[in-house]
Amino acid sequence: MMAMMFWMSCAFVAYIYLGYPLLLVGWRRLSSRPPSRPAPCRRTGPEPAISIVIAARNEGARLAARIDNILQLRYDGDRQIILVSDGSLDDTVTVLARYQPQIDVIVLPPSGKASALNAGVARARHDILVFADARQTFEPEALSELTAPFDDEAIGVVTGELVLDCEHPERRHADRRRYDGDLAFTEERRAGIDRRTTRSAIADGIGLYWKYEKSLRKLESDVGSVLGATGAIYAMRRTLWRPLPAEAILDDVLAPMRCVLTGHRITFNDRARARDRAAVTAREEARRKVRTAAGNWQILFLEPRLLLPWRNPVWLQYVSHKVGRLLVPFALVAAIGSNVALAGQSALYAMTLIAQCALYLLASYGARLDHRLARIAYAFLMMNASAVSGLMALAFRRKVWR
Repeated sequence: MMAMMFWMSCAFVAYIYLGYPLLLVGWRRLSSRPPSRPAPCRRTGPEPAISIVIAARNEGARLAARIDNILQLRYDGDRQIILVSDGSLDDTVTVLARYQPQIDVIVLPPSGKASALNAGVARARHDILVFADARQTFEPEALSELTAPFDDEAIGVVTGELVLDCEHPERRHADRRRYDGDLAFTEERRAGIDRRTTRSAIADGIGLYWKYEKSLRKLESDVGSVLGATGAIYAMRRTLWRPLPAEAILDDVLAPMRCVLTGHRITFNDRARARDRAAVTAREEARRKVRTAAGNWQILFLEPRLLLPWRNPVWLQYVSHKVGRLLVPFALVAAIGSNVALAGQSALYAMTLIAQCALYLLASYGARLDHRLARIAYAFLMMNASAVSGLMALAFRRKVWR
């Protein structure tokens, strides 16, 4: 019984992180569907009118640069910019007032991001909705590339690519120098932690994970549909939008997956790019991961149809990618627990137990060791710990919106 639990747990983890990507590679080679990422945008007709919706809370310091970025993008179609202030207590409203009437401003009491987006969409005038955040910036052709795939009526949602600074070593080193004097590292300095090593460990782990995640999205897009969107840059048809529950955490997964349930597809266009920086501290990145995990757990309750293979056209991808990731930490616990019970039975089980302990020990010191494998283990441990923390946060109704 213990042996079966051990091998099944190991097989499950291996499938989620290795078997599923290999399955997608083989699926793409056998598929008759052409790659769903369109050719670079070369429209001959007019670009569609769009409504850009941004929900912001206490983002006054960033909003001027963000609005300027959107206004300066190359886009021939009509663009409506809607900024929703969700209970901001800083100078957000004052900053937004400087841009009227170029933008539509909605001021709400603290209601949560989902309610803010609902209010923004209700104000939208155009058939294509573009969702963005206050923190990132779009590349010059982002809007054109983001709207190009809608020429295909089967496409309901288009997600762009979020490019993190940690994906490019030269930018990461420059960013590290910029943060050397930042107060964000005061706590780490007092604790005796090497700030540069910590920053680099987090950045490397995030960068590797994000590259892996984007490769999965490209494969999923090619064989059918992506499983959600990147909240910093995605667009969808106005006719497919359904108001979000006020408690919804991940609008960029729930709203797109509802489109999939209607028979439409989510496609990934890696030429529609937004840029952002990676988390500066482990605490900041853990908070993001917990929020994402809590949102994915929540969606199982908000949209249980996604778990039904006869209702969800991308059921295999969904349970392999989204649900499987949530269950991996429990498989890891089962693997090491059963391995402890089996360790005395043979040299093989003793070696697998040593390997597991080495992995967790390496992950525990991943933020301090200047070694790539240690940083991968560190990111792996953080991601799976966040899946459990996200479930606990949801169960005890802790706020994870921001």
